[in-house]
Amino acid sequence: MSDATLNSVTQAPDDFAVQIADQIKTFIVAVTEVSKVEEPEQAVPVLLLQVSQLLLAGGRLGAYEDIVPDERYEPDLGAEPDADGLRERFATLLEPIDVYSEVFDPYEPRKAPVPARISDDLADLVTDLRHGLAHYEENRITEALWWWQFSYFSNWGSTASATLRALQSLIAHIRLNQPLQDLDGLDTDSETVDDELAEEAGRVMAEEIAGPLGLRPVQ
Repeated sequence: MSDATLNSVTQAPDDFAVQIADQIKTFIVAVTEVSKVEEPEQAVPVLLLQVSQLLLAGGRLGAYEDIVPDERYEPDLGAEPDADGLRERFATLLEPIDVYSEVFDPYEPRKAPVPARISDDLADLVTDLRHGLAHYEENRITEALWWWQFSYFSNWGSTASATLRALQSLIAHIRLNQPLQDLDGLDTDSETVDDELAEEAGRVMAEEIAGPLGLRPVQ
């Protein structure tokens, strides 16, 4: 197994940082490009792969020793790029399958599932990762690693995990020829029942995604 896939607390921090930064840059570039495609079937498999790869970087950060920044206070990065355009493109691209159900913390008993959106998740991931990348590109390597590790535990790790679960479930429904169940009006913006959302999700999976992948449409 190569050094790129192993994680060791004895690994030189600079080498480790280069590997993590490369994975994060690849994710940001790939997701940005995927947001520009026109059909969901072009996006979903690539997103599944890219989020999986990102979580490998996250796992390595999580297993790494605690990283302590060089300075007590985080340096000001100035204005950060806006991810709203990315969010809107994915919301349009994935509209019928954007909303999914997620348990926020599996270790809190009897917590009800909450609605989430893949488009929101992807925009949040890019925002978090860009923040650390800005430190990295200013040669504040320890600060970048600290931010990526801290935000992995506090935000983007759970977000990426939830997104991966949704994408994996979506692909599984397609490959196993199983239509989506009724979403019972699940939405992040309102509590109104929207039966058309579930119906449209099943139609898109059968006609737009399953077909181009060479799978038998759901009857």
